Amino acid sequence: MRQGHASPISEHEPLLSTALITKVTGAMTALALLAGAISYAGHWYGRTLALAGHTDNPQVISVSIGSDTIAVPANMIRFREQRKEGAAERLNLYLAWPEMQGYTQALAARFDQLDLSNSLIFVELTEATMSRDMSGRLEPIYTRLFEGGPEDAGNGLTLHRLRADSGYGGEAVLTATRPGKPDYVVRCVLPVPEHPAGSGDCQRDIHVGEGLSVLYRFSSTLLPAWDHIDAAIATFVGAHLAAEPIDRIQPQS
Repeated sequence: MRQGHASPISEHEPLLSTALITKVTGAMTALALLAGAISYAGHWYGRTLALAGHTDNPQVISVSIGSDTIAVPANMIRFREQRKEGAAERLNLYLAWPEMQGYTQALAARFDQLDLSNSLIFVELTEATMSRDMSGRLEPIYTRLFEGGPEDAGNGLTLHRLRADSGYGGEAVLTATRPGKPDYVVRCVLPVPEHPAGSGDCQRDIHVGEGLSVLYRFSSTLLPAWDHIDAAIATFVGAHLAAEPIDRIQPQS
């Protein structure tokens, strides 16, 4: 009995069917699109990681705090969730010293590297809840907490140590007289060998505008420039205050 033979493939018949070619082409297109999406996502995610929450966006954002409105570039605003227009209870900024600038590619190392962060100034803006700023609290509050005699701290500053039971354990108050102005007052946790200077171990608050409390922190390594920093902060905030407040935050019931 003769075995059946498959008919030879005609030279006119395609080796791959049109349907198969369409499927393969579609799959390759989908893979190309997926690769492009992954590449874009990786680029975006990599940039997000590199910025580590910072932004170099210079767009000016206006924020109303109580009776005052401050308008600053987004790259000066420390926290992502605060980079929006409107009313707020507080606004946190960070500035490179002495440039008084926010995050930029040129200054990125100062914001990203811990060992360089001592050249940053951290600013918190809130509605003032006390009638006196830190200079005004020197006589009625801080002088009653001093322990021991005053010490010369250099650069025109006098150091006053605070009692251990004062609630400011391990801190000291440094003061300086200023002709025609209230005494300069700053509170610091001074560095010791086992605890070197940090990026915000000194803090001072001042009142600016209609009722704005400006609390700023800086490294004790910058104390030699205390007078320049204080003047720069007051000038900076005053220059960024808007003439009229925007919608105020509504009190919670």
